Amino acid sequence: MKTPTTILILAPHTDDGEFGCGGTIARYVSEGARAVYVAFSAAEQSVLPHLPRNILRTEVRSATAELGVDNKDCLVLDFEVRRFPELRQPILDKMIELNREFSPDMVFLPSANDTHQDHQTIAQEGFRAFKRTTMLGYEVPWNNLDFRTSCFVDIGGEHLAKKIKAIGMYESQKHRTYADAEFIRGLAQTRGVQIGKKYAEAFEVVRWVIS
Repeated sequence: MKTPTTILILAPHTDDGEFGCGGTIARYVSEGARAVYVAFSAAEQSVLPHLPRNILRTEVRSATAELGVDNKDCLVLDFEVRRFPELRQPILDKMIELNREFSPDMVFLPSANDTHQDHQTIAQEGFRAFKRTTMLGYEVPWNNLDFRTSCFVDIGGEHLAKKIKAIGMYESQKHRTYADAEFIRGLAQTRGVQIGKKYAEAFEVVRWVIS
């Protein structure tokens, strides 16, 4: 498969894209793709009390920069965490606007089987907004009760290292068990074994468009 020209990463909250497809972002950027990262919420309402409320806005820029995303292509929107289902129409309107502005040839978004209400909304409205584009649902095992590993992207050790470093930029998330470097590496190794490679990331094929 040829390297896409422009990839668009739809992250319900800051850090979702790094966890779900950070290695793939790093790989495609290294091959010349433009990566546009859109976080729909900085989840200020969920930030731990002892941390600045805007900390995730700062952290996501540092994290995506580690993956090679240009600062101007890291967009953080203002939708309120856990209210996405009732904000469905403005979220869809924003996605349609993003499609017109960036014309991506590949979109990464949460799995349709993600149990978080905000993730479900991004998955459902993303399908509507980008239905003429290749779409891959990324894996976040702590939210996925069911996940079809129908697509794999082979990533190198250098791409995995960038993913781990990017996630390490989130001081606010270091208490999460899934932010542990060994867990991230172990999952990449598991997916790599499935395709005979050292490391990989797995995706659900939502839509595949051949041009």
